Amino acid sequence: MDIEKNIKLIKTIRKYPVIGWREWVSLPELGISRIKAKIDTGARTSALHAFSLNPFTENGKNRISFEIHPLQHDTENIVTCVADVVDKRMVTDSGGHGEERYVIQTPITIAGQTWQIEITLTERENMLFRMLLGRSALRKHFIVNPARSFVTTKAHKK
Repeated sequence: MDIEKNIKLIKTIRKYPVIGWREWVSLPELGISRIKAKIDTGARTSALHAFSLNPFTENGKNRISFEIHPLQHDTENIVTCVADVVDKRMVTDSGGHGEERYVIQTPITIAGQTWQIEITLTERENMLFRMLLGRSALRKHFIVNPARSFVTTKAHKK
């Protein structure tokens, strides 16, 4: 690699803050003040644990209500969410299984930054993380250091 390319790479890296492979995030419009997310650069789209999905139409808009257990190992705490449906698409999980999922768009906040992301809704009850944050949501916002965790906040105890 020549010197000019190295300089460009260094400037790009310095432009974005660093996050770890897992971080606490919030989804303010969904009423989720904190949820632990796995930062998954291998996944294109972000995914959120959701159950009791109930699609409906309101004022000509496709919407969905759903429930979520935002904290792993805690099925007592339930948050009911409502969002506009922006799409319904086939998603292939890491095991190669295809599933048609509802897609919503909502703001996410990490490290004081807030922006809109797309999230697919799927049942993740038996997964370690209630949320996966995919590379489409991370693009042009952060650099991921897989050797670090909870860079932006301290880990919260239940």
